[in-house]
Parts: sequence; structure tokens; C-alpha cells
Amino acid sequence: MPNRRQFIAGAGLFAAAGFSPSTPQAQTMSETADLILYNGKVTTLDRANPQAEAVAVKDGLILFAGSTAEAMRLAGPGTKTVDVGGRRIIPGLIDSHMHIIRGGLNYNMELRWDGVRSLDHAMEMLKKQVAITPPPQWVRVVGGFTEHQFAEKRLPTLEEINAAAPDTPVFILHLYDRALLNAAALRAVGYTKDTQNPPGGEIVRDAAGNPTGLLIAQPNATILYATLARGPKLPPEYQKNSTRHFMREVNRLGVTSVIDAGGGFQNYPQDYSIIEELHRDGQLTVRIAYNLFTQKPKEELADFSGWVGQVKPGQGDDLYRNNGAGEMLVYSAADFEDFQVARPDMPPNMEADLEPVIRLLAENRWPWRLHATYDETISRALDVFEKVNADVPLNGLNWFFDHAETISDRNIDRIAALGGGIAVQHRMAFQGEYFTERYGARAAERSPPIRRMLEAGLPVGAGTDATRVASYNPWVSLSWLVTGRTLGGLSLYPPSNLLDRESALRLWTQANTWFSSEPGKKGQVKAGQLADLAVLSDDYFSVPDDRIQDITAVLTLLGGTPVHGDGDFKPLAPDLPPAMPDWSPVRTFGGYQQRAEAGGRKYAFASLCGCANACGVHGHAHAQAYQANVPAADERSFWGALGCACWAF
Repeated sequence: MPNRRQFIAGAGLFAAAGFSPSTPQAQTMSETADLILYNGKVTTLDRANPQAEAVAVKDGLILFAGSTAEAMRLAGPGTKTVDVGGRRIIPGLIDSHMHIIRGGLNYNMELRWDGVRSLDHAMEMLKKQVAITPPPQWVRVVGGFTEHQFAEKRLPTLEEINAAAPDTPVFILHLYDRALLNAAALRAVGYTKDTQNPPGGEIVRDAAGNPTGLLIAQPNATILYATLARGPKLPPEYQKNSTRHFMREVNRLGVTSVIDAGGGFQNYPQDYSIIEELHRDGQLTVRIAYNLFTQKPKEELADFSGWVGQVKPGQGDDLYRNNGAGEMLVYSAADFEDFQVARPDMPPNMEADLEPVIRLLAENRWPWRLHATYDETISRALDVFEKVNADVPLNGLNWFFDHAETISDRNIDRIAALGGGIAVQHRMAFQGEYFTERYGARAAERSPPIRRMLEAGLPVGAGTDATRVASYNPWVSLSWLVTGRTLGGLSLYPPSNLLDRESALRLWTQANTWFSSEPGKKGQVKAGQLADLAVLSDDYFSVPDDRIQDITAVLTLLGGTPVHGDGDFKPLAPDLPPAMPDWSPVRTFGGYQQRAEAGGRKYAFASLCGCANACGVHGHAHAQAYQANVPAADERSFWGALGCACWAF
């Protein structure tokens, strides 16, 4: 992150982006702001002061939120001011469940289909990336999308992938349920007719017994992740670059803090060296509170016994700190949410494995988080928690469950009685169709029952579970919380399980501070809190429901320092070095694909060619109509009927 000296030295950039030094107005005041944002619509989430026009910042903290006139009284000769032009300002978003450390190590190697609206366009991206990826590297599409988001409502076939990439290994991960490998990838990982299926996974074979390239989680995703781990890794310097690019990408979406949920094949402390080096070098642009995730089945207690002697919860600073244990505590309690298969029963030894770990954590006052999709798993875990609580009270530990899509009212109340919480993620936006097909629309109406959790007084926070299942885009989650719709357009929830926009935003800001034991430190635009702010591209409180997921930030501040700028604000954020290596998909495609760039491919061309039918003016409408109503085979006739010359491109 740029330091204060670099920030002030960049004053010339402020003028170029609408910033200007103020006149000395308050030199006799005891407090003088470093920065003032004014002429905005500030959602503070401070119930004592819910709306403001301006925010003043000093020494990385919010000094004042209120009227422009009052804020300007805090200006001095060196204060920088910016007119945000009536834009909405919100607290920086906090993701309570992301795998940002692991994701950052790999981001520059990944072709992201997050946000892509058609399979046709996704395959065009794949072909273009294949053409520039040198051997022995792979082309990887690792989560963040669902087949339901595509106009075609399907995944590519293995034949299509092999035709697009006859020689370059391709690995495509779809949710927790499957991976698609082309023939070159099968050769690279060494899967043959003699390769045995691992426990909980299937290597699909043809009539002769040869692997086809389809890997299925049945229901354990280990086969998917173990196969991905066989691919080439980036060298350390490239991993640092990759992590910086991933942090900047989430900054672009208004995210300033993340609670990292660990992850498979992410060992502590070995795989934390890159993020810790970036922290030491002052290059973090996201605040990270990290949980430690056990890596060795049958050795979970040994893992945590070692870690409690190495690090303590809260150890670190406001940018990088330990947050406790999880989301995997013991392997026998992991119920992966593949809704295309029946609910897995946890093994009989689950309680015996879990109890000593929970007892160790409670005795050492370590908070924990536990992945649990199904109510049956939650019931058994709560039996253990209640047993330990009788000896070692859990209250005040800020422990919680992740996911909880099918949790019952009874178990919600049991969690409340023990002082726990629930972190929800928008996995149903990606998998709601599968859930509904298996369990029915009535069951889907409360998957998860967020309003019931809130009514019970539970701490409830929101996150993404990115990057290998859902997308890291927080606005997709906020859209799901408000509308209850999947990316495929299926309405899951009745009004009784939907949130209003402010309540949803609170789950992404103030509420999430409980999950990192930081209430009152951030999450609101309030004097004394960290000056983490996002100035939005569009007004979250007034855009139509179906446009919430398209919002980005035009300016993101971390501790009052710009870490992302777009448009007029772009010169304010420090430049990143180009994505490494030079064939990185990030150089060509970036990360999340905005609507006009992905599903609206023809709109982008129309804007360039200046079609007489006003495609360039009304391109979003044309693109939406195309996505919703026109089969892929009819693309040419659709755009031809509009008199559009874009097909020349």
C-alpha cells in the first residue's frame, strides 16, 4: 500500500482527477483533515448519523462525516479535496469468507469466466488464451461461474474443449461438482486406464476404460483440487505480482477487507510467505484476517496443537492478523455442497474427531469457523460444541458456522444460545437450480433462512466463498440477498426471506466485523473508524434490481489512501507492474467480466463501429435482449435485423 509520503507527493494527480487544495479555513482548529470527499451521498450505516454529504479523513481514520460546509471547516493548507459529483459513498466492503491468499498465488494463471453471459464468448476467450499459452503451462478456468449464467445453459463438451485446445492442457473447474480436462491435460497429469478412482471421486471412463477427461466429485471435491495441484506453479516473484493484481481486482469492486478461510493445499506457514512479504513491504491493499485450515486427515489435532504455540488470534496489525481456526477443523465433518448428488452422511467418528479439536481451541481461546452445508452436520457439530461448553464456556469466542444452507430453526436457536454466528455466502446464486431440482422449490425458499437468523439475534455476515466456487464479486452477492434470484434467473426466495438494500449492505460491512473480532474499528463511515471507503460507479440504492451486480467502485480508499481509481480517478491509484508472466490471462481479459464486455460482445463492437441504428447508444438494451431471447445460432440474423454492421468485426 502506498505510504503517506507517497500519497501526499501525488497531489498533482489529485488536481488531474478533480482534487484541488482547499483554501486555509481552519488553521486555528485542533484537527485538520488530510483528505475531504464532498458533494456525495454518503451511506454511513451509523444509525446516529445515517446520511452525510462529505467525509473528512486524518491519519488513516475518519475524522468527520456530515455536511460539506462542516467538513470544509476541517480543511487546512495541505488538505486535498475531491468533488465526487453526487456519487454514492459507502464503507469499504468486507468479505467474511474468501480464499484470497490461495487465490492470489494463482490469479495470474487463471482465465476467469466470472460474469461471462454466453458459452460462445467463454469459448472464444479460451481459444484466444490457448493461442498464447506456452508449453508446459495450462489454461485454467477455476470456478467463479455456473453453466446457468450462460445463455446456452450448458457447459462446453469435452469434444469442444479438445477442438479448441488439441495440444495445450486445459482444466475447467465447475463449482464443487466436476472438472473438465482435455486430452493434453490428461497426459500432463498422467491419468490412464490404470489410474484408480480416489475415495469420494470418479474418473469417468469410456467403453475401453480410458479416462474421458471428466472428473466427478462423489461427493468429495478432493479429486478436483488434487488434480489442479498437479499443474505448474508460478515462481515466488510472479506469485507476489499475482497477489497484488488480485487484491487490486477486488479493490475495483469496492472490497477493502477479507476474512481468509484458508483452503486445501494451503499450508501454514509455508504458503503464507508471499502474503507476509507483501505485508512487510507495505504492498497490501486489502486488510486480511486469516483462519488456519487443517491439511492432514487424521492429524487435525496435531495441526492445531502446533499452531496454538506459533500464533495467537489477533496477532498482527490492522492490515494482516490471525483470526483463529477453520473453515476445515476435521475432515470427517466436511459436507461439500454438491447439490447434484445426495446429501452425504458424515462418518460415525465425526464427533470423536471434532471434540478434542474444539476443546483445544476453546481452552486456548481460539475462535473458529466450521464449514457446514446441511442441518444434519450442524446438529452433530452442535452436540460437540454444547458438550465442550459445559466445561469450557464458548461465549465471547466469536465462533461461527459457514454456509448453513439447510439449517433448521432449532439449530439457529442452539447457535444463539452458545453465542455463535453464521456467515452466509451466495453459493445458491450459482447452484439454486440444482438444489431446487433435488429438494424442491419449497425447501429452496429458505436456503439459507437469513431473515430467521437475524430475527433470532444471531451475528450474520456475508461473503463469497471465492474463488473456486462462487465469484469474488460482492455485488453478485448483494444482488442475490436483495432479489433472491440465481445467475440463471430463477427466483428462489419469497419476500419473507429477502433483505432490503441497507440490511444487505450492512451484512457486507458493519456486521462482518464481528467475524474478525473488530466491531467498532471499521464497517461504518463514523469518526474514529478506519477510513476504508468506496465511491460507487452507480447508486446502489436506486439502480434497478438487475443492475446491482454491475456496480463497481470508481475510487476505493484504504485508510484514506487510494488503492483503486477508475475514470477521472484513475491517476490517483498507484500503477501496478504488468501481470506476470507475459501470457497471463489477466493481461488480456482482466478478472470479472462486466456485462457489456461479456454477454454484450456485439455491443462493444457496435460502439466501435458507430452503427446507424444506435447500437452504440443503446447497446446494453440490445445485449440484454440478445442474451435473454436469442439462441446462439440466430446471432447473425438478430444483429442483421437491426441493420448492424458489427459482424464485419
